Amino acid sequence: QVQLVESGGGLVQPGGSLRLSCVASVIMFRSRHMAWYRQAPGKQRELVATITSGGNTNYAESVKGRFTISRDNAKNTVYLQMNSLKPEDTAVYYCNSEIGGFAWGQGTQVTVSS
Repeated sequence: QVQLVESGGGLVQPGGSLRLSCVASVIMFRSRHMAWYRQAPGKQRELVATITSGGNTNYAESVKGRFTISRDNAKNTVYLQMNSLKPEDTAVYYCNSEIGGFAWGQGTQVTVSS
């Protein structure tokens, strides 16, 4: 059974940084294209960043240059380094496959506020 466990969220001031982690109990993790998503209050879930099995990355325009997605296949973990955070980055952050094909985890809350 697939399980996604996100962690690392919290309250941070504008301009601050956070590093999110997602441990994925997924068969053949290293062959999966993975992604981070987020959902702000009253908004639809949106794709933030993707990373292919080969390590190629893509980002939403709103986070490009500030966020970095990475993975450690030995640990079945995908990361999201978030720098220069803005209030509009406030959301619950989730990881999943690139097409959102796994059952969603509980997410991790990121709040950017002074």
